[in-house]
This record gives sequence, structure tokens and C-alpha cells, in this order.
Amino acid sequence: MKLNEAVRCRFLELLKEKNMTQYQLYMKSGVPKSTIGNIINCSYESVKLRVIHELCQGLEIDLKTFFNSPLFNEENLEP
Repeated sequence: MKLNEAVRCRFLELLKEKNMTQYQLYMKSGVPKSTIGNIINCSYESVKLRVIHELCQGLEIDLKTFFNSPLFNEENLEP
């Protein structure tokens, strides 16, 4: 799996876990709806850490919690 796909999957997991929509995440994080949509659609080759951090703030989690997922284990990511 590519890193941008892992980021996408993790955000989808967290949105479901928090029972939030992309629109609610936009409202809480301040990250533009188009950016959130592009992340979810894997339109970006990579995502800036600053954007991930802002989205995590909207989800009320820290970066450590975001990246604490098997999705980010080296054996699951393409080089």
C-alpha cells in the first residue's frame, strides 16, 4: 500500500470511529473541504504533516495516535 493510501484509510477509520463526516472534520479542523476530499480520494502523492496535524486536532487526537496503526507498519507500505 502506498503511504497516501494508508493516510486515507486511517482518516476513514477515525471518521467512522468518531462518527464524523468530512464536513464536520472541516468545521472542526479548518482544513478546506477540497483538501480533505483530495486526501480521501488519494489525489495527492503525499500529504503535508502540517495538514495531518490540523486534521488530528479536529479529530481531537495527537499525531502519535494517528500513526499508531498497523497501516503504517513498514511491511504494509511500499518502498
